[in-house]
Amino acid sequence: MAYTKAASAGVSEARSFLLPHATFSETATRGNDPVYVFGSELRQQRFTMADFALNALNTPTPLANFATRFGGNWNLFDSFGSWRAVTRAERFKDATGHQLERTDQEIIFRVVDSYYGVLLARKQVEVAETSMKTAQAILDRSKDRFESGVVVESDYLSAQVRLATRKQEFIHAQNRLALARAQLSTVMGVPTETEFDPADALAERSLPEISLEEAEKQATEMRPDLKRVRSEEAAQQQSVAIAKSAFGPRVNAFADWEADNPTFLAGGGGNNWVAGVEVQFDLFEGGAKRAQLSRERAMQEKVVAEKEMAGDAIRLEVRRAYYDVDEARQQIEVARATITESQESLRINQNRYDSGLSTISDLLSAEEAARRSQTDYWEAVYHYHTGYASLQLASGTLNPQSPVVTP
Repeated sequence: MAYTKAASAGVSEARSFLLPHATFSETATRGNDPVYVFGSELRQQRFTMADFALNALNTPTPLANFATRFGGNWNLFDSFGSWRAVTRAERFKDATGHQLERTDQEIIFRVVDSYYGVLLARKQVEVAETSMKTAQAILDRSKDRFESGVVVESDYLSAQVRLATRKQEFIHAQNRLALARAQLSTVMGVPTETEFDPADALAERSLPEISLEEAEKQATEMRPDLKRVRSEEAAQQQSVAIAKSAFGPRVNAFADWEADNPTFLAGGGGNNWVAGVEVQFDLFEGGAKRAQLSRERAMQEKVVAEKEMAGDAIRLEVRRAYYDVDEARQQIEVARATITESQESLRINQNRYDSGLSTISDLLSAEEAARRSQTDYWEAVYHYHTGYASLQLASGTLNPQSPVVTP
């Protein structure tokens, strides 16, 4: 926003050179320099025959002069250099406006990412708590079987280790939730002490599908940062034109009015004015203008290359985001089916372990698979939503009304 305000001020500054400039000055002088005294008396219109005396001319008495001046000048024509400077300033203003729009989109994405980060962290706490309870149940089973002499002590020790691991994961999940809430507050621009508890719960949502071709087309047409580069290219074209204008003629009008008085307020002096028009040509300036033109042309080549690089990078960014969304969508389907299978496997292994038909290792592996399937599923849901927001950000269409933002 500050850059946008500065660019707007730059447009006003550039336009000011199209208008006449007026000045005012008040000068007080006193001295006995012969030329100064002679000229000041003439300007005060108080010159007399006695002032032609040789002594008065050679060694005049000190004279005070109060000069009040109003002046002005107007650049009437500078080979359109000033007009092109205004156009260049407007293109820079457009560039900062596009960058502000891009910043808005990036803020929206960070909020979406942080918001879903809180939802994911909350689910991870739930999964960790459920896993901890399952590990406690396994520990209770193995303890009973160990005390009954059915299994060896290593089963009981393995179950204790697993429970300790799950407790550590639960603590870690709680801390990640607190950090996620602090991050959400930060991207919302509020103190980190203000913890928001989202009303939504992490769940699958049906979001509109976007084809790769459509996303790339939208990015080429709508990405604000690409528009910014284009505006910078247009501004640099004007810089080249301004450098060319420096070789042309300049026409200036000027005028001055001056009042000269022996005292500051009493008056008693005279006034005069002068006005004119001036035409200027630079016959030789040591090659500075040609060097400036060469530099601006080189900068234009640089901007063109940056625009091509930006276009390539944006297309690659769109493809990366598109494939991430597609991957997350497929992972949700796989993880959804795996949850049911892993839960059934855990139930069967619990029964088999209680019946002495499987080992503690089989039961712990089944418990780990059940926990992993839950974790993978919710992470896939999270990556699908944030990936969709990333795809819209890459295509330049992310806004507060986007499907991933509104319910």
